[in-house]
Amino acid sequence: MLSDIEIAESCKMRDIREIAEKLGLSEDDLELYGKYKAKINLQKVNPKSKLILVTAINPTASGEGKTTVSIGLADGIQKLNKKVCLALREPSLGPVFGIKGGAAGGGYAQVVPMADINLHFTGDLHAITAANNLLCAMIDNHILRGNELKIKEVYFRRCMDMNDRALRSITLHSSAGNMKGCQSYDREEGFEITAASEVMAILCLATDLKDLKKRIGDIIVGVDENGGFVRARQLNADGAMTTLLKDAIKPNLVQTLEGTPAIVHGGPFANIAHGCNSVRATYTAMTLSDYTVTEAGFGADLGAEKFLDAKCRIAGIEPNCVVVVATVKALKLHGGADKTNLSEENLTALKAGLPNLLKHVENMKNVYKKPVVVAMNRFATDTEAEINEVLSSCAAHGAKAVFTDVFLKGGEGGVELAKAVIAECDKPSKLHYSYDLNDKIVKKIEDIVKNIYGGDGAEFSAEALAKIKNIESKGVKGLPVIIAKTQYSLSDDAKKLAAPKGFKIYVRDIIYKGGAGFIVAVAGEIMLMPGLSKVPCAEHIDIDENGKIVGLS
Repeated sequence: MLSDIEIAESCKMRDIREIAEKLGLSEDDLELYGKYKAKINLQKVNPKSKLILVTAINPTASGEGKTTVSIGLADGIQKLNKKVCLALREPSLGPVFGIKGGAAGGGYAQVVPMADINLHFTGDLHAITAANNLLCAMIDNHILRGNELKIKEVYFRRCMDMNDRALRSITLHSSAGNMKGCQSYDREEGFEITAASEVMAILCLATDLKDLKKRIGDIIVGVDENGGFVRARQLNADGAMTTLLKDAIKPNLVQTLEGTPAIVHGGPFANIAHGCNSVRATYTAMTLSDYTVTEAGFGADLGAEKFLDAKCRIAGIEPNCVVVVATVKALKLHGGADKTNLSEENLTALKAGLPNLLKHVENMKNVYKKPVVVAMNRFATDTEAEINEVLSSCAAHGAKAVFTDVFLKGGEGGVELAKAVIAECDKPSKLHYSYDLNDKIVKKIEDIVKNIYGGDGAEFSAEALAKIKNIESKGVKGLPVIIAKTQYSLSDDAKKLAAPKGFKIYVRDIIYKGGAGFIVAVAGEIMLMPGLSKVPCAEHIDIDENGKIVGLS
């Protein structure tokens, strides 16, 4: 079979203006980036479509294919002659050159131009990085030139869109040189990956330029000598930062291999950030289509929880149906199977791993009160007995499971899934949440652990408790909580697979994101700046003298 990039480059893409016409957009509504990409400049939105959230089990080394299923599902809905639009996140260069090699779907369920989307695309992540680091430069310049705001401790950190563990902790040296009245100084700092930055979160939560500028101004850069918060607008940084983001806030329009409109915009990770594409992208897709298919990062304990508990509250939206993606191979890994023998039938391991899938299904149905469909990515090695075990287990827990072939067949392989999802979308439902927004920070964190992870609560470091006390003493309340933890387990221990019980997560740090408007709880060993693997994908990505790229997938 052809590689993903070979499939992508062999397809005949339609002019992006033709794709826009499917959504009722004219060329005047677009800012063209060549023939196959455009920014959508929609002044007024009216979100009205059915919204479908695609999530997954906790990821494994075998891969689950959440983005691939999202794309294949949208193509399947289009084959049913429905007006549909995808709303996906933008890939980060970190995973592209790290462990993923790309994040634009796979096989015959891809968004294109695949190489462009995976690389610089329309420059959104570079603009976010520049805006973030402009603020950092202005902070240090302010301190060097007399520190009128009496900044005692700096919270805000630099970022870059690449995995580089050497930048997790650095020493900055600001030199005054020959500037009179200024003193050189050193301080400890570190980088976050752009996808985990507050500026990324803000771009993805802002409803318009005015809201974007306000949120940027609300960024807490540090504290002064009296313990008060110092914000970005006090440095007069909000105007320049918003100017850098004036184009980045506009959603990007591309297409699937089958010509389904796809809006790809915003790229926060779900394990260390809030994991959802932009509110602007979702609003736009829901305004222009009858069915919007969106996805949230990693497993449903991370991406879906944050989508439902945070983004839905902030944006005033809710999904009509939730799709949980899994594979037989991944479930067998959760059940303890040897990863070198996943092609062999192993009902024992499958039964032991199924609780991971069923826990996520239970959460969507019983906690959030939303209709659920299970999408199983089919492999040729899936046996009849394994397929029947999944179908019967899901049915016993009140969810229909559909085995899809979107990787090999594109939209045709997603038609059965599309029919099942549309049927569930027609069922009335009202979104509930896993915690009360008005509760104390500790209570909200523990409710997520108990209600979503299936654990017994949380333990907190002394530093985390001190930060919570300080935040609440300043009258900060009513904000969503974003837990940063491993994506591989429902717990904060990557080795605890399936559906562990009797655990508590350990919260070692608390970060108040004043501009984004949420509290981050950092749990376990999670890092805000990932590192590269021993053999990163960058070693296999290449380009020849004719500009042909290989190694992206």
